[in-house]
Amino acid sequence: MAKVSVSLPQGTRDFNAQVIRKRNFIFQTIRKVFESYGFEPLETPAMEQLETLMGKYGEEGDKLIFRILNNGLERPEKHEKAKADFENILNGHSSAGITERALRYDLTIPFARYVAMNHAQLTMPYRRYQIQPVWRADRPQKGRYREFYQCDADIVGSNSPLNEAELASIYADVFQQLQLPVSIKINNRKILSALASLCGGEHLLTIITTAIDKIDKIGKEKVEEELLQKGLGKDHVEIIGDFLAITGNNVEKLQQVSSLLNNHNAEEGISEIKSLLSLTGIAELEVDFSLARGLNYYTGVIFEVKAKGVQMGSIGGGGRYDDLTGLFGVKGIPGVGISFGVDRIYDVMDELQLFPAQLTDGCLVLFFNLGVDECKVSFQLAQTLRKAGIACEIFHEQSKLDKQFKYAQKKGIPYVVIIGKDEVEQQTCKIKHLDTSKEETITQISLIEYCVKLKS
Repeated sequence: MAKVSVSLPQGTRDFNAQVIRKRNFIFQTIRKVFESYGFEPLETPAMEQLETLMGKYGEEGDKLIFRILNNGLERPEKHEKAKADFENILNGHSSAGITERALRYDLTIPFARYVAMNHAQLTMPYRRYQIQPVWRADRPQKGRYREFYQCDADIVGSNSPLNEAELASIYADVFQQLQLPVSIKINNRKILSALASLCGGEHLLTIITTAIDKIDKIGKEKVEEELLQKGLGKDHVEIIGDFLAITGNNVEKLQQVSSLLNNHNAEEGISEIKSLLSLTGIAELEVDFSLARGLNYYTGVIFEVKAKGVQMGSIGGGGRYDDLTGLFGVKGIPGVGISFGVDRIYDVMDELQLFPAQLTDGCLVLFFNLGVDECKVSFQLAQTLRKAGIACEIFHEQSKLDKQFKYAQKKGIPYVVIIGKDEVEQQTCKIKHLDTSKEETITQISLIEYCVKLKS
């Protein structure tokens, strides 16, 4: 028999128990904060119609959408048509003959599709959170995966600046509870739109924002080179360079951009940022005009979160998208949302050793298996512990003590309960502390109370 090569798809990972417990700590923290602000949960399918996703993420984003092949392509009569359809796809086009569906790229567009389909039944403003995986055909590297989780919170049906203030506060609350120091960067697409107007017209907005969005990866000089290659004039690229070079505190940055752009659209964006800063007073909020978020649907304030003290891309982002449902034929539903990148948050917290130590704990107690009658007593005691919320195991077979001790040590179970013939007769049990080798004998009836104290 040929040797089978076993591997994972590139950009995906397995998670063992220790990692899952740490990830669940992040999920639970985020979920708790979402619900404290009145958001309710939603889940959407892993796949969407391809036409739902295409054209919503910009030219670069569209290239990263994972398409799903249609069923039935193995039938011989479809081979010739399939070849032509594949040629169409290789030339950068879509083909319904090959693929009509795709894995979701993010949670925002599926949410907009959901709102467009159900807006008549929703109570507005509608506040939803969503915690699910997304997929991108990206080049895997540190902090960048092809399958990863997002945790989104969105508010639709309201233009109030209070929404942006609450979402910024959610960011601050979550990262404070995770004890992860961050900078919450903010900008406004209206300011970027004003920059585009000054540099040749708003039709250049996507070209400009797509280039600016790469500044952390390729640097300011490469961004300027790309803009020149895209056809912008040297004078206009110099203006963009001045725009990206703005420094100072938040007040100083807003004053400088106002002088540089001198545009009504820019003033609206500046006013919205000032309102956000005034409402929240969050120290972590930092105005950053290099923040572009090259997604086409943003229209107002935009967010991006960076962790301090570690080299990592953004661990969160979002913004206002006043016409997102208009993409699906439903006009007039404004919205704003944020997203947490759980996988990157995990990587940062793991690198900085920020996870609480007790999260790695699994079972508190292992009952040794010393015989049929002894096992019956252990089983009943184990059931009482489980009902009291104390995790425990019984060794699966009667074996030498050494083998059972080694099992507990390998699994990191800190305490073992030993019940032999004498303990059955005397209704007692021995408790062994594996870290100190301390051993105590207690009554079986007091085992729950004893283990509760161990757990605390």
